[in-house]
Amino acid sequence: MALKPVILCLNRAGEATAHRIASLLDAPVHGREARVDKADLFFANALDHARDLFAAGTPIIGICASGILIRGVAPLLADKTTEPPVLSVSDDGKVVVPLLGGHRGANRLAGQIAESLNATAAVTTAGDLALGIALDEPPAGYRLANPQNAKQVMAGLLSGKRYKLAGMFNWLEPLAAAPNVETAPAQPITAGYAPSCTLYEINEGNPDQQTACLTFYKQEFTLGLGCARNADPSEMWQAVQATLQEADIVPEAIASVNSIDLKADEPAILNVAAKLGVPLHLFTAEELEAETARLANPSDVVLAEVGCHGVSEAAALAAAGPKATLVVAKRKTANTTLALGVSPELLTQLKGRPRGRLSIIGIGPGQSSWRTPEASKLVTEAEELVGYGLYIDLLGPLAHGKTRSDFPLGGEEDRCRYALEKAGEGRNVALICSGDAGIYAMGALVFELLDRDVHGVSDAARRIEVVSAPGVSALQGAAARAGAPLGHDFCAISLSDLLTPREDILKRLHAAAEGDFVIAFYNPVSMRRRTLLAEARDILLKHRPADTPVMLASSLGRPEEHIRYRNLSDLQVDEVDMLTVVLVGSSRSKLAQLGEGPRMYTPRGYARKIDGDLAGVAE
Repeated sequence: MALKPVILCLNRAGEATAHRIASLLDAPVHGREARVDKADLFFANALDHARDLFAAGTPIIGICASGILIRGVAPLLADKTTEPPVLSVSDDGKVVVPLLGGHRGANRLAGQIAESLNATAAVTTAGDLALGIALDEPPAGYRLANPQNAKQVMAGLLSGKRYKLAGMFNWLEPLAAAPNVETAPAQPITAGYAPSCTLYEINEGNPDQQTACLTFYKQEFTLGLGCARNADPSEMWQAVQATLQEADIVPEAIASVNSIDLKADEPAILNVAAKLGVPLHLFTAEELEAETARLANPSDVVLAEVGCHGVSEAAALAAAGPKATLVVAKRKTANTTLALGVSPELLTQLKGRPRGRLSIIGIGPGQSSWRTPEASKLVTEAEELVGYGLYIDLLGPLAHGKTRSDFPLGGEEDRCRYALEKAGEGRNVALICSGDAGIYAMGALVFELLDRDVHGVSDAARRIEVVSAPGVSALQGAAARAGAPLGHDFCAISLSDLLTPREDILKRLHAAAEGDFVIAFYNPVSMRRRTLLAEARDILLKHRPADTPVMLASSLGRPEEHIRYRNLSDLQVDEVDMLTVVLVGSSRSKLAQLGEGPRMYTPRGYARKIDGDLAGVAE
């Protein structure tokens, strides 16, 4: 999913340029507080803001010095094949510099902006400068079959080696004009074969020697699939492979896999889409029934089962558009059907809807630097954010411009049901949780709802993709602030008896106390629950010393963060609230008095081992 760029404006001198670019790209302007008058969103710190956007995979166009953006994203640089475009533009709009992601859209954006502003695009990518195009980034509707060869081939072109281009697509014309590139006719197109262009090195000394080449295909074909419930993925994949081979169609020419929405969760269909590396698009029975007149094999049996006269043929035709025809009519195996459609036009805007996705996201305690890049990326990709309002607010700029559905505390099941049903409509939904979504949060409830036979969610919601993104839990955040209290065995216990019987909580408290675990107490108190924390303290005092260290960590990772230590015997309920994590040490936990203050740790036994080893040496 291509994300819309964000225009960063740091001062009033660049405001006019920022809004001109925003109008050109239909993109939002994010402005520095107190230094910019008009913006869609304001931020306090440019480096932090750029870093958050970059971590989420958002293209950044900064109206500022290049160095600001470089310093902002430098800690996150790792893989140039996945990083988003980053560009800097001078305040007066006269110079546009693609800094990162040149072949992932930055050079193209730079050219587009420069043309609109009558500016200079300072493109430094060697291939783009010499060839005028990026061979590893074909435009929509085309696919490079062997991207692993791109670096070697472009290096050869730049070093002056001679190449031959067999076939021609319009966007490759700048390459054909290069002095060391010859052109030749493309391979004759047989029935069903996709148009292709191949660039390969001319080896005059040894014409038979194989060298790295680049082959581009035009994506004109759509694959329609149907199957019995839980059909064997290998059966369908073998049928697809055999059909493509018989029809003389390469897999790279397939633009999409398509089916009826009832099959959105079929492993066999999902497997084919994954192996082909193309999106799965879905259609309702009504949409497929509209294709009946064009079907080669309409079936009343299929109509009775799913509400349309055909699935595979209808899906292939619906995806390829009104001018499409069938290249391969319905093929059947014991449990699967497939068909191939072809469009006379380049398939750049895929029809149908994608499979719905629900991302269950733990955003950590609230500090953006503790939020994982995966969590930020999933939030950025989501169309709608669902969660407790405070947690969504903690996302800051990542939540800007998105549909959000806030739910109060206590509305957890309603919150999860709503998120599932919205995803069931084909939307990309993010369920926002603090800490880690799988630890005392919404992850378990989502899967419980999906697993219920009754009182569950709709069939459409059961067919969605569910993604769980880990987050820094309150337990981990508190432990990091403390020092290393979890250096040995530990456990976590929720003291909320709203969902867990009080008797069960007391059993767990006694077991943890006897086991001498370090204990993290979640949900320690509320306005109405004031007794269990005191009971827990008294139970623990029967098994560990009165001076056992206890850490109280409130509002972790937020400006109002408050850390303090107490002896177990001095723990008071009134200084704890629902935003506090209580970490109780084991009988071996200690407080080290350091220059910056006390640090809590639980030794694992290395000192005893070292002392024993030294004693053995002495003997």
